[in-house]
Amino acid sequence: MKYRYIAIEGIIGTGKTSLAQKFSSDLNGKLLLEEFDENPFLPLFYEEPQRYGFPVEMSFLAERYHQIKNKIQTKDLFQPIFSDYIFEKSLLFAHLNLSEDEYALYKQIFKIITSSLPAPEVTFFLYKKPEIALENIKKRGRSYEQNITIDYLDDLQSQYISFFKQKLDWRVVFIDSSKLDFVSNISDYKFLCSLLDREYDEGITRIIP
Repeated sequence: MKYRYIAIEGIIGTGKTSLAQKFSSDLNGKLLLEEFDENPFLPLFYEEPQRYGFPVEMSFLAERYHQIKNKIQTKDLFQPIFSDYIFEKSLLFAHLNLSEDEYALYKQIFKIITSSLPAPEVTFFLYKKPEIALENIKKRGRSYEQNITIDYLDDLQSQYISFFKQKLDWRVVFIDSSKLDFVSNISDYKFLCSLLDREYDEGITRIIP
């Protein structure tokens, strides 16, 4: 496998956590998962987003920073790291969820701490139509996610795409996963596994299965 630090990204409900878990299990990798269930502000945010937007985003920022810092410090050259997020997602969600003044302060804090963190060597972005992602969200039944709307998911996906278009020095693989079922369909999963063996240029590489 060419790369040792691989991030799986996408909007809520794309299956990025499931894919990172499968890669890690099958390829003897370290797993770096976002611990959103441990964020005490998350359920409150979905009930009152204006009131709890800043504390929920600050809590995620601190957790992601410490998690990545600790994992990367113990990085093994012979064991890949699979993550279900990039640290920069903090900024994308904050842009959607915070007021203008809150976002300005958040961005200052983000810039201070992000300089000490490495970017993934390659990022797989699982593009999925928002209506399909919303169906997945409903199926998994987390109570605090049930107020998420298609418009919110659409805006979030636009944020991701705009961000990646600007990161010309990153290797980003856009995968149209709308018709993929890599959890239940072994051929779909093997196809995604095959992408790990490829070498990618900097910028965006588009994959349409």
